[in-house]
Parts: sequence; C-alpha cells; structure tokens
Amino acid sequence: MTATEGLPKYERICKENDIQTLFDKGRGVSVYPFRVIYFFRHVESRPVTVRVLVSVSKKRFHHAFKRNYVKRLMREAWRRSKGSLYEICQRDNISVDVALVYTAMVIHSYEEMLAKTKKAVCEIVNKYETHSKTAR
Repeated sequence: MTATEGLPKYERICKENDIQTLFDKGRGVSVYPFRVIYFFRHVESRPVTVRVLVSVSKKRFHHAFKRNYVKRLMREAWRRSKGSLYEICQRDNISVDVALVYTAMVIHSYEEMLAKTKKAVCEIVNKYETHSKTAR
C-alpha cells in the first residue's frame, strides 16, 4: 500500500475551524448522490494533504446504523478514488479540503458510489485545472 491508498487521521477534517472555512470559502458541485464542496489551500508551512469530510444527514437516514454504513461506503470509495487529486496536489504543492455530503434518500451500492466519487474527483481536478490556467 502506498501513502495515497490509506485514509489516516491526518487526511480527515476534524477541527471546527477547518470545517467552517471549508463551507464558508469553498466551492461546490453536485454529483448525485453527493454534494461536493472543495477548497484549495496554499500553505507553505504544512505538507501537501488531501483531506476529506463525509456527512450523512439524520434527516435522510433516521437510524444511526444506516448513516454509519453509508459513511463507511463513502470513505472507502474516497480512499480508492483520491489518487489523481493527490498527484495534482503533489505536482503544484497545494492542499485541498473536500466535503462529501450524501444527498440521496436511498442507499446506493458501493460500485455506484465508487463511480460517482471518481467522477467527483475528476470534477475537482477539472475545476482546478481551468482555474489555474485562467490565473496565469
């Protein structure tokens, strides 16, 4: 397993300030069944990281075991999909925070979540590439 294949604690967003910054300053895109919010950071003092926050609403899934199951599926799909985003961040020496908010009313299969997570990562990479081209 390489460094990008796992999902260690430092790749998860836990602090209230980081979450608030992500939702205040981040940009969003919808890739059903997810709402994806992302925020690129240029921090020289920290190493390059790709951090994630997964969220499943209690309003959509009343039982905790269902919310936890969906979050486990989302984390595993993210773990397997984040490679291309991690490569972009390493190349350009940036960090990115991503929030995956589950918006569907039903639990989708793991294969479908994996495909949609890969699509979401491609969307983030495309948005970064177009933004970095216009900034030059």
